[in-house]
Amino acid sequence: MEHLLPIQPGCLVEFLQDNQPILAWTLEAVAGKARLFTVGQRETKLPLSRVLPWTGPQYATGASRQEMLETLRRHHGLRASLAEAIDTLAIWELAQGELSEADVSWLGSLIFAEPSPDHLAALGRKLLQTKTHFRFNPPRFEIFPHDVVARRQEELLRAEERRRLVGFSQEFLRALWDRVQSKPTPIPTPDPEQEARLRALLMARIITPEDRESELLWKTMAQGLPEDPWLPLLLAEAWGIVPRHFNVALARADYTWEPSWAQPFHPAVHALLEHVASTPLPEDPTPYLTVDAATTQDIDDGFWVEPLSQAGWRVRIALSCPALGWPWGSPLDLAVRHRFSSLYLPEGTSHMLPEALGIGGLSLHASTPRPALIVQCHVNQEGEVLQCTPELARIQVASNTTYAAVEAALEHGHPALTAAFEAAQALRERRIREGAVITEQADPYLVLQGDGPEVRLHLPPPTPRAQTIVSELMVLGNAALAAFALRQQIPLLFRTQNIALPPECAGVWREPQDIYRILGRMGPSLLETEPRRHATVAAPAYATCTSPLRRYVDLINVGQLIAALQGVPTPFSRTDLEALLPQLCQRAEAVGQAQRSRTRYWKFEYLRQQAKNRHLPAILVDAGSPLATVALPEPSLFLKVPRKILGEKLRLGQRFHLRLGRVDPLGGDVKILDAFEV
Repeated sequence: MEHLLPIQPGCLVEFLQDNQPILAWTLEAVAGKARLFTVGQRETKLPLSRVLPWTGPQYATGASRQEMLETLRRHHGLRASLAEAIDTLAIWELAQGELSEADVSWLGSLIFAEPSPDHLAALGRKLLQTKTHFRFNPPRFEIFPHDVVARRQEELLRAEERRRLVGFSQEFLRALWDRVQSKPTPIPTPDPEQEARLRALLMARIITPEDRESELLWKTMAQGLPEDPWLPLLLAEAWGIVPRHFNVALARADYTWEPSWAQPFHPAVHALLEHVASTPLPEDPTPYLTVDAATTQDIDDGFWVEPLSQAGWRVRIALSCPALGWPWGSPLDLAVRHRFSSLYLPEGTSHMLPEALGIGGLSLHASTPRPALIVQCHVNQEGEVLQCTPELARIQVASNTTYAAVEAALEHGHPALTAAFEAAQALRERRIREGAVITEQADPYLVLQGDGPEVRLHLPPPTPRAQTIVSELMVLGNAALAAFALRQQIPLLFRTQNIALPPECAGVWREPQDIYRILGRMGPSLLETEPRRHATVAAPAYATCTSPLRRYVDLINVGQLIAALQGVPTPFSRTDLEALLPQLCQRAEAVGQAQRSRTRYWKFEYLRQQAKNRHLPAILVDAGSPLATVALPEPSLFLKVPRKILGEKLRLGQRFHLRLGRVDPLGGDVKILDAFEV
């Protein structure tokens, strides 16, 4: 390149350091290397290949350090001044389309008549800064076309916005963290764009913590803050963009809590109710009973049991029929499929179906005509199901009653309920003989009071006979309909647990240590299209059908059975169900996690509120080492405890009072300070 002066002592050169051009005086140039004196008054050595492709002017050798420094400073100032006057965008307009790349001398000829070394160096410096239009590819500059320039301008704009956002956010998040720790630190005020992006980032880290893109930005912004997985939530609460006790699992499940989700589907709901009302069905005069908690509004099953003269019982189970005329594949169906099930949380209830259906026109309210899927079974005194016949009918439930009311009626010898309890006992005993595992433990009812809120636990009065009636009849209905579907080759979604349980696991278990031991041997149940044994239920095939108002799987299964009874094709073939299964399993996990984790959260919040005021009763269920496990009967929780706290000689069932320290409801963690045997 003709514009380059040979690099020899006295020649001014520039090189890049930390992406900035550094001006230097050549002291020595030998064997491809140069020793330089820089404008920063430092001597350095570097390969000649690092020298930028503009050199000069050339000065005589033998100058003093002060003379070299004054010369360098004069040229440095001159080049900075010249660079300010250079319009590199005008150069790009002239050059783009002509060449894809060019050296600094050719580009300089576009704006200078007789460029000096200082002119070319000033141009080179300015071109290095104009990264949107030029790229330095030594010894030339690549000249970007229009589309590349537009893309790089957008990239640089985003990078600059990100830099500004990160700088502000680090200060802002530190101030929020101080607020979490109750420190009176003023919080900087973000501009609207910063606020929107910070809100979006915090919510992304709360709802989708596995997102890689937001994770990288978050790590940069949160430098110096604790590495707590719940940090984004704590900061969001401190900022006020989410309320205290924010339901993270509900947000992660993308589950809309308020009933307003159903507003867009009012026409479809109205059409379904009209279809149900106009569908001709035989009348069933059976005086069905429903048994639920006093607060239940979505009533989807009832029963009637009468003894038979030849020994045994006729059991009739009535199931609500939202699947009658259900618009499969419609926007309403897809929305309900996404919801997957109703949620029953301490905060309240959110129904799977639009409330006009789930607690309105399709709920089995007493004295109101309703379509129903009837399952009639003949059960002998040994609890064996001799016959099962499903049918469609229109019914009027005689009474909506509660567990407590049923228990009281049994005390007074109510004939139908006595027959139901006797049949349920026979069914249970037969299942136990076949290996069924039944656990019974009191589960507290959580009540939230006040703005805090204060968490209170209420244990309802025991209703063992009423619970036995309802649970056994529902198991009977699910198993009987699964068996019917197998005989008729109706594709269903089956609940399976195809595992081998030791014979000693069979029975009814009530003590916490027994329940813990049994739960450790039980594998999870699966949702499958292939019917397999359900070990803990002791059924060769089991398909949940008894809660079509509350569970989407039950809605599908009832829809399949109704279609078969009406003699029309089922809504789903087995292939259809297999294709749908991954989505259903994903929704089951997400919505189930919202149910489980939220209830557990409030139980730990109860422990947190109680920790300073009282000791909590506990029962040893596993004497493992170094961590033992205890059951807390009040909140119905299992906790890990350092064994050394409990003492040397331990026995299952041993009772303690625990003194609790720090309780973390978010992480589900409790520090046990002391344990006192009682």
